[in-house]
Amino acid sequence: MLLGFRTKLKLNGRQRKLMAQHAGYSRWIYNWGLATKIKLYQEGIKIKTTELKKFYTNHVKPNYPWQSSLSSRVYQFAFRDLDTAYSRFFKGLGEFPRFKKKGINDSFTIDAGGKLIRVGGTRIKLPFIGWVNSFEGLPHTSVKKVTISKQAGDWYLSLAFEQVREKPQLKNETIGIDLGISDWAYLSNGEVFPSLKPYRQLQKKLSRLQYLNRHKVVGSSNWYKAQLKIARLHHRISNIRRDYLHKMTSYIAKTWSKIAIEDLCVSGMLANHKLSKAVADQAFYEFRRQLEYKCPLYGSELVIVDRWFPSSKTCSNCQNIKQDLKLSDRWFNCTECETHLPRDFNASINLAHYADGLSVKACEVDNADVTIMKQEVINR
Repeated sequence: MLLGFRTKLKLNGRQRKLMAQHAGYSRWIYNWGLATKIKLYQEGIKIKTTELKKFYTNHVKPNYPWQSSLSSRVYQFAFRDLDTAYSRFFKGLGEFPRFKKKGINDSFTIDAGGKLIRVGGTRIKLPFIGWVNSFEGLPHTSVKKVTISKQAGDWYLSLAFEQVREKPQLKNETIGIDLGISDWAYLSNGEVFPSLKPYRQLQKKLSRLQYLNRHKVVGSSNWYKAQLKIARLHHRISNIRRDYLHKMTSYIAKTWSKIAIEDLCVSGMLANHKLSKAVADQAFYEFRRQLEYKCPLYGSELVIVDRWFPSSKTCSNCQNIKQDLKLSDRWFNCTECETHLPRDFNASINLAHYADGLSVKACEVDNADVTIMKQEVINR
């Protein structure tokens, strides 16, 4: 299995300066290549990125002596990134490449010129840069390349490596998951993952920092200090959310053999100005993205239920569809069989039925265990 690893680096002043220089070098090469390709295209000349790199190496690089003091492997990967961006654009997978800006997603990739980079412990020897320390132990392996990126004033190391993992023993069961706002996820077996709401918890502190920054001169030293404090708080919020999502999705993917979630229209939900902040704080798409790559990793199956499937309006017991269900109705009351269940729990059961391929009339629940489970949810 190909696994990814990312950790924070412990750098001194000299190393931070060297990292910033290489990130600026990569950004300079990327912008030069993009500007050159655009200019040549306007003149009716189409050039491949490989040909552009050869021209740069032979005719342009000698005119900039400062580049000889930095690793030549960095600009090789900068041209590769530009070629990847163009390929994604022509395949319809992304927008047209844009120029990079200083201080926004600063990063660079480096390798050892075809040799393997040994990784392990809390130190790693990077090509040209030398030994750097990390805040946590690195996996004992060898990689061909590493990526260094900057976020909220700190530098991070990213790498990908192959590892053999034994697949866990999964329950031969289907679980339905309904995502919500008051609770993050409602499972069809009665389990509930409460919502942390990290943005709401730290919103007052974030507002205070932004309020204190209102009169600072843009570009001044105090302005940069305030911007760094705001960026670090945003980074903390995203880390809290990401950590909780990883723990939740890993537990789900390792436990059940078949997992059913709904194909939510997140952009449509964000259009509702009353719920947009709460919806964005839940990161519904990130939840789905993590399950999409973790389920094959652990041997489970992910079923994406059609977004027009009436999971909330359908009774999980008799399959009667309720037409007058409002968003404010948090409990589902069936007029046919008098089923009384929490709205999200009822929807998660219907998603599990959908994943099992049960027809509308064949989804009647007559299992005693399920009846007891429903009663436990009601008692909560």
